[in-house]
Amino acid sequence: MAKAEKAIFTNMCMVCDGAGNVLVQNRNDPGWPGIVFPGGHVEPGESFTASVIREVFEETGLTIEKPELCGVKQFPLDDGTRYVVLFYKTNRFSGALRSSEEGAVFWIPRCELMNCQLVDSFPEILKVYESDDLGEMFWDANKDGWVLV
Repeated sequence: MAKAEKAIFTNMCMVCDGAGNVLVQNRNDPGWPGIVFPGGHVEPGESFTASVIREVFEETGLTIEKPELCGVKQFPLDDGTRYVVLFYKTNRFSGALRSSEEGAVFWIPRCELMNCQLVDSFPEILKVYESDDLGEMFWDANKDGWVLV
């Protein structure tokens, strides 16, 4: 059995404003369209925490502080590469909100989020973010669906 495998590391961050709102991005990507939390790829040699701080700034104009790792999403790509998304959350930020080429960003009341056109698997992502009993979601090809543990 191989002890190494190819993997792609990415991140996503739920930024809360303390007044019941969350920061979301309406993605411009036709391959994964809809509303999602901001985030992106971890660069080679970059720490996971530094990558989420950088990605949130690039996509929103906000500088986040003390992002807390709160879950993981993983699934296999067609070539066997493992795609890993590290879930972070924070309520500490500064700066002026601005959109990027990735998509429009805006604050929305958390209670209204499920009324939006969300990216695929976002309802499951939210369960991991908001549950103290869940920390991971992964694609189970045998069950043809997401498993949350």
